[in-house]
Amino acid sequence: MLVLTSLSAVQPIMAANHPNLVINQQDVAAMQQAITQPGAFQNAFKAKRTEVDAGLTQPIEVPVPVDAGGGYTHEKHKSNYQQMYDTGIIYQLTGEKKYATYVKNMLLQYAKLYPGLPLHPKRKSSNEGKLFWQGLNEAVWLMHTVQAYDFIYDALTPSERDLIETGAITPAVLFLSEQSPRTFNKVHNHGTWATAAVGMSGYVLGKPLWVERALYDLTLSKKGGFMRQLDELFSPDGYYNEGPYYQRYALMPFVTFAKAIEQNEPQRKIFQYRDGILLKAINTSVALSYNTLLFPLNDAIKSKAIDTIELVNGVAIAYGINSDPQLLDIAKQQHNILLTGDGLKVAQALDKGLQQPFAFTSALYRDGKQGDKGALVVMRQGSPTDQAMVFKATEQGLGHGHFDKLTWQFYDAGNEIISDYGAARFLNIEAKFGGGYLPENDSWAKQTVAHNTLVVDETSHFNGKVKTANKFHPRLHFFDPQQGLTIASASIDSAYEDVKFKRTQALINIEKRNAAFGFDIMQVTANKPHQYDLPVHYEGQLIDTSFSREASLTQLSTLGTKHGYQHLWLLAKANLAQDNNDNTLARVTWLNDNGRFYSYSTLVNTHSNHATQQQMLFTQLGANDPNMNLRQQQAFIHRVSATNHTYVSVIEPHGEYNPAKEYTLDATSKVAKLSHYQQAELEAVHISFTDGQQYLLAINQTEHAINSDTRSVININGVEYPFTGRAQLIEMNELN
Repeated sequence: MLVLTSLSAVQPIMAANHPNLVINQQDVAAMQQAITQPGAFQNAFKAKRTEVDAGLTQPIEVPVPVDAGGGYTHEKHKSNYQQMYDTGIIYQLTGEKKYATYVKNMLLQYAKLYPGLPLHPKRKSSNEGKLFWQGLNEAVWLMHTVQAYDFIYDALTPSERDLIETGAITPAVLFLSEQSPRTFNKVHNHGTWATAAVGMSGYVLGKPLWVERALYDLTLSKKGGFMRQLDELFSPDGYYNEGPYYQRYALMPFVTFAKAIEQNEPQRKIFQYRDGILLKAINTSVALSYNTLLFPLNDAIKSKAIDTIELVNGVAIAYGINSDPQLLDIAKQQHNILLTGDGLKVAQALDKGLQQPFAFTSALYRDGKQGDKGALVVMRQGSPTDQAMVFKATEQGLGHGHFDKLTWQFYDAGNEIISDYGAARFLNIEAKFGGGYLPENDSWAKQTVAHNTLVVDETSHFNGKVKTANKFHPRLHFFDPQQGLTIASASIDSAYEDVKFKRTQALINIEKRNAAFGFDIMQVTANKPHQYDLPVHYEGQLIDTSFSREASLTQLSTLGTKHGYQHLWLLAKANLAQDNNDNTLARVTWLNDNGRFYSYSTLVNTHSNHATQQQMLFTQLGANDPNMNLRQQQAFIHRVSATNHTYVSVIEPHGEYNPAKEYTLDATSKVAKLSHYQQAELEAVHISFTDGQQYLLAINQTEHAINSDTRSVININGVEYPFTGRAQLIEMNELN
C-alpha cells in the first residue's frame, strides 16, 4: 500500500518575494505609477477602491457552512474570497495598512473555523467539500484566498503567517489533495481547479512538493495532474472536450496557475507547452461565441458570454504575452480592466486605440487530444452578428456531454434562430434544486430529441448511456471553407445498433439573393425499417406553413414516454403529401425577435426506401414538469417511417417586420422548389426561387483529398454540370 508523505511535513524552500503569483513587484511598481495618471487603469482602480472601501465598513462574517449552491453561507464564503482578493490588491497599490489588516482579520477567522469543519452537510457525493457543498468551490476559494494572502504576506508578522498557514491554507491544501485523491488526480475541470489551488499555494508557502504534485499527480506518476490535463482536455486547436461553456470555466485555473508557473519557474515555458496550447485555448474560447454569447453546447448556461471573469483573465494574460491587437477588441467589449500587470498593458493599449476587430471566421476545431475524435465546425459570414452555423461532430464531452451527435444551430442578425437548449439548471438559485442541475437536465436537456439531430425509434443516441457514448465519436469527412461557401460533412455509425447517418451542411452566400442560406443533407441508412425523427428547435413565432395542420384544440397529449419525449406536448400534426416526382416541398416560416422571417423548407419522401408515412409534428416543451423547471420552447419534427431516407432542407432568412414603423417586407419564402440528386460519390441540391433564379449546389463526397482545381462532372437528367473543388454553387440561369 502506498503511503503518502504528508504535504505539511515538506520543508519549505527559500522564501520568495511577494507577491509572486499573478503579479510581481515590477507589476506593482508599474501599476502604482499608472494610478496617478488619467486613463482606463486609473478609472478601474478608483472604481475598485470605492467598492473595497464600502466592504471595509461591514463586519467580517465567516459563517459555519450550511447551505448548498446559492444559499446564504455559500454566497457569503464566495463574497469573502472575492473581497479578500480585491482588498489585497488595493493594499498592494496603495500601501495603506487598513486594507492588509482587513484581509488578515478575515484570514485569521478562517484559520479558526477551517480545522474543525466536518464535511459539508449538503455535500455532493461526487466531490465533497467542507466550506462548500462540493470540493470544486473549495478549490476556487483556496485559489483566491492564497492570492489574497500573497498580497499581504509582507504586512504580517511571522506568528500571524503561521496561524493563517497552519489553520487555513495548509488544511485546505491537504483536503483538496491527499484527502480527495480521486478528484485531485482526475483529468476534469474539477481536477484542474484543485491542482491549480494547491500548486499556487505551494509557490506562496515555499512548498515545492505541492507544486510538483499539482503538476504531476499525488504520486508524481504523471497519470494525472495539471500537465496531464493540458495534454488530454484540449485538442491541438485549443478546443476543450466538455465544450465552450466549461472551456470558459476551466480557463480560470488553467491560465492563472500557468501565470504563477511563469512567474516562479519561467524555465518550464508553460505558455509554449504543446505549441502554445493555452494561448490557443483562450482564442478558441472567444471564437466559440456569437454576438458575445458562448455557443450553448453540452451542459451550458445560455447567458454566459465573453465578459465572464474567466475570459477577462484569459484575454488579459494572453495579451500580456503576445500583444495581439484582436484580443483588445474583446477586452474593450468586456468592460473590465484587471488590476494586474497584464490588465495594465490592456488598459494602456486601449487608451491608445490599438484594438483591431477580432476575426470571427469559418473554422474547424478538432476534438480529442490528438485531434482525431471528430470536430466542431463553425461557419460564418465574417461579422460577429452575420449568419453563422454551428455543426457539432465532436466527442461526447464526458459527464457534461449531451447525446446530440451531428446536431446544429443557426444564428442571424444577432440572435439564435435554430437553437440548442443548453443545460436545465438555474445556477446558484437555491430555490431551484439548490442551484444545481435539475432532474430535467438528464430527462430532457441531454436527450437527443432536445437537439437538432436524428432520433431513431424515440431513443437517444447510445441509449442515453454516458459510458458507452464516451467510447465513440463521429467521423469528419471534410471541411472546406471557401469565399462565400463553407461546407462540412461527418457521419456516425455507433449511435444506434444498425443505423448509420451522415450529415453534410453548408452556409452559402447567394449574392443576388442578398442573404446567406443554410443547406442541410442528412442521409440515413439501416438494415430494417425505423421511425426517424428530425427535430428543429426554433426561436420565434410561427407564421405559416405550406401544409395544413391538425391542431390539438382542447386537450394535449405527450409525444412519448421516455428519452425526452415525455416532456413534449403535441400541439399539432400534419400528414405531408407527396407527388409522383418525389419533390414535394414542406415549409415552415417563423418570425424571430430580431425582426426577420425564417423559412425552413424540406423535401418530402426524397430517396426513401419502404417509406410508409411522413409527418410534421409541432411540439411545446413542458409536459411532465410538475415544478415548471423547463423553459417553454417549441419545435417541429419531421417524422419518417422508412429503412433508408435522405432529409434535404434549406433555411432561408428573408424580409423584415418593423412594429414601430408598422411595415412588413417579404414575409413569405422565395424558395419555390428543392431537388436532390445522387450520382455515386457526387451529389447535388437544386434550388429554384419564385423569381426564376436557379442554383445547383454540387458536392464531391469522395474520401480522398480534393483541392480547388479538382474537376468533377455530375449528370442530372442527361445534362452534365462541371464543377471544381469539394463543392461549388452553380448559377444555372447562366449555364442555360
